[in-house]
Amino acid sequence: EKETPKEIAVPVVDYSKLSLEELVEELKKTLSNNPVQKVKNQVEAIKTAFNQSFGALLADKKAAFLEAGGDSIDFQFSSPIKTEYNLLLSDYKKQRDAYYSELDKQLSINLEKRLSVIEQLKELIENADTATMYKSFREIQDTWRTIGAVSKNYYNDTWKTYHHHVERFYDLLHLSNDFRDLDFKHNLDEKLKIVAQAEKLAEESDINIAFKELQNLHKIWKEDIGPVSKGMREDVWQKFSAATKKIHDRRHDHFREMRSKYQEIIENKLIIIAKLNAYDTSANKSHVDWQKSIKEIEEFRQEYFKAGKLPYSKSEAIWQKFKAATKKFNSAKNTFYKFEKSGQQENLKKKIALIELAESLRDSEDWEVATNTLKKIQSDWKTIGHVPRKSSDDIWKRFKTACNHYFDRYHQQKNSLNAAQQEIVEAKKAFLETVKELKEPSKETILDLINNWRSLGRLPRNARHIEGKFSKLIDKALGDLSLDKKEISMLKFTYTIDGYHTDNDVRKLNSELIFVKKKIDEIVREIQQLENNLGFFSNAKDDNPLVLNVKNRVHAFKNDLEVWNEKLRYIKKLDY
Repeated sequence: EKETPKEIAVPVVDYSKLSLEELVEELKKTLSNNPVQKVKNQVEAIKTAFNQSFGALLADKKAAFLEAGGDSIDFQFSSPIKTEYNLLLSDYKKQRDAYYSELDKQLSINLEKRLSVIEQLKELIENADTATMYKSFREIQDTWRTIGAVSKNYYNDTWKTYHHHVERFYDLLHLSNDFRDLDFKHNLDEKLKIVAQAEKLAEESDINIAFKELQNLHKIWKEDIGPVSKGMREDVWQKFSAATKKIHDRRHDHFREMRSKYQEIIENKLIIIAKLNAYDTSANKSHVDWQKSIKEIEEFRQEYFKAGKLPYSKSEAIWQKFKAATKKFNSAKNTFYKFEKSGQQENLKKKIALIELAESLRDSEDWEVATNTLKKIQSDWKTIGHVPRKSSDDIWKRFKTACNHYFDRYHQQKNSLNAAQQEIVEAKKAFLETVKELKEPSKETILDLINNWRSLGRLPRNARHIEGKFSKLIDKALGDLSLDKKEISMLKFTYTIDGYHTDNDVRKLNSELIFVKKKIDEIVREIQQLENNLGFFSNAKDDNPLVLNVKNRVHAFKNDLEVWNEKLRYIKKLDY
C-alpha cells in the first residue's frame, strides 16, 4: 500500500546549558548530518545560545580590561572558538543559498512540466477516443502527481487550470456510466488510504511531525485525487475530518502545555533576576571578598541558563533584564578593582624586576652564588601581592621558565660530575680561597700560583666559572705589581694562551692567533696613515702642537705594535 513518506524531524535540544565549544560541536554535527533546508530551527537555537554565552564572556573580558586600566574604546577581544563558529555559520549560509537557488531552478522546471501536462489534458479532451481516453487520463494524472512543487506565485493558477480541465474531462466521462463508476471506485480507494494514514498519524508521539504530515495528506486529497460517488462523499470526508480533528486537538493541547511551561520558566528566571538585583556587595572590602561574590554570581548565571529555554519572542525581554542585573554587579566590581589597580601596578614592577634578575642568572655557572640568589628571588616572589590579571599568566610563565632553566642546568651539572672531576673542583675551590688571602704577592709568587693552579688538573666544562674567578684574581694581582704596562700585558696574555694550550683548545688558540694578526694589521695601517699625515706638515716647526700630537700617537702605536708582535711570536712558537 502506498503511503506518504514520513519526514524525520531534526530534534531541537536545550542548548542553553552547553559551553561555547560544545555549541560549536553541535553546530558541526547538525550541519554535517542533516539536509541544509531542514536545520533552520536548530541553527537559530544554537545561534541564540552561542550569542548569549559569548556575550557574557565578552562582557567579562571587557570588565577585566577596564579593571586593568584599559580604555573602553581600545577594547578588542578575539577567540579561536568564535572564529570557528563564524566559519561554520558562513558555510551554512552559502550552502543554504545554493540550495534555494537550485530550488528556484527546479520550481521553474516543474512549472514547465505542469503546463505541458495541462496541454496534454486539453488535447485529450478535444480529441477524445472512448476506447483509450480513461487510460490516457490516468497516465496524465500519474504524471501530474510525480511532478514536484512549483513556486507559490504560480501554484493557484496552475492548480485551478488543471482542475478546470479535469472537470471538463469528468463531464465528458460522465457520458459513459462505466467509466464514471470505475473512476469513482479508484478515487474512493485512494481516499480511504489517506484516511488510514491520517488515523495512524493521530497516534504519532511527535505532534509536530504528525501535523506536518497531515498537511501533506490534505494537499494530496485536494490536488491529486478526484471525486467519489455522491453516496460515499460525505462518509469518507467525515472519516478524514475526524482523524484531522484528533491531530488538531492534540496540537492545541501541546501548545497550551508549552505556554504553561514557558510561563513557569519565565517566573523562575525572574526570581533569579530579582536575586541578582538584590545582591549586596557593600561589605566587600578585599579581593577575596570579591572572588567569593563572583563565584556566587556565576552560580546565579548557571541557574538562569538551567531554568530552561524560551522562544526568541519571549526570551529577549527577560535576557535584557538579566543583563541589566549582572551589569549592576559588574559595575560595582569594576569600581573596586579600579582602586586596586595602582597597588597591582606596583606589584607588577616588583615582579618584573625579579624576573629580569632571574633571567640574568639563567645561564650562570657560578653555581653557589646563582643558586642562593635564585632561591631568595623565589622567596621574595611569594611575598609580593596580586598583579593585574591580564599580566598574571605571562609574568608567571616567564619567571617559571627562567628558574626552571637554571635549576635544570644546575641539577644536570651536579649529577654529571664523576668522582675525579669532583675532586678537582673541590681542590681548586680550596686553592681559590688561598689565593684570596695573599697580600702583595710578587711576580714570581703569581707565576707559581698559576703553575700550581694548572697542576691541580682541568676543570669540567660545567665548573669553568671557577676558572673565571681565578683569572680575575690573577689579573688584579698583576695590576697591583710595579711593572710596566707592556710586561703586565704579556704576563696576562701568556697566562691565557698557556691555559688554552694546556687544555689543548686548538679552536681558541687559532682564534687568538687570528685576533693578534688583525690587531697588528690595524696598528700598521694607523701608523702609515699618521706618517702620511706628517707629510702635510713638512714646513711646520717641530714644536707645532699638531705635529707633536701626531708624532706622539705614532710613538704610542709603535710601542703597541711591539707588544702585539711579541704576542704573535709567542703563539707561533707553541706546538699545537
